[in-house]
Amino acid sequence: MAANILVVDDEQSIADLIEVYLKNENYDVYKFYNGWDALQCIENQNIDLAILDVMLPDIDGFSVCQKIRERHNFPIIMLTAKDEEIDKITGLTLGADDYVTKPFQPLELVARVKAQLRRFTRYNSPEPLREEKVIAFAGLVLNKDTHECTLNEKPLSLTPTEFSILWVLASNRGRVVSSEELFREVWGDKYYTNSNNTVMVHIRHLREKMGDNAEHPKYIKTVWGVGYKIEK
Repeated sequence: MAANILVVDDEQSIADLIEVYLKNENYDVYKFYNGWDALQCIENQNIDLAILDVMLPDIDGFSVCQKIRERHNFPIIMLTAKDEEIDKITGLTLGADDYVTKPFQPLELVARVKAQLRRFTRYNSPEPLREEKVIAFAGLVLNKDTHECTLNEKPLSLTPTEFSILWVLASNRGRVVSSEELFREVWGDKYYTNSNNTVMVHIRHLREKMGDNAEHPKYIKTVWGVGYKIEK
């Protein structure tokens, strides 16, 4: 069954180009040039992934991302202006899973779409019984089947990417997971220099949701120059 991809960009030529490349991969595309129409579509269609431009004529892409995260956990890829680092950080903080800067190569965007869908499917599909499905320690409980997380019996509202990061770190308790390994495992994509910033932003946001002090963390510890670690 083909995945349903939401494309939102007020530049019609870009939206049309993305649509062509996605349809060539047999995805079903729902294309809009403004945010409100896109949000209405989400209420009426089962969307599997969204591609959101930051600059929209009615409501910016950040607001659209935020509204999506209130009710849905499918992957979101933000399209940001070149060199606008603050846009990338803001998008990731609000729940986006990845970002692509303009101008971009359509094939790169398609590759990122595939990677996000693979990751989302992998962490939301039944796993073989021999694999660990529930991780519980120090008041933290992660359920891979239901994609739910609780901390001291209180539910944590995590994005799919945040859950995946926490699952990888928790699965490797006692071992340092490098930023490169974490990026490859969670995003399923090739690691680049700026990929470390992506990981850092997600770790920071995850700590905030967990109430984990970055200076003296109880759960996610930074091993400078290496990666991240959760103690056994």
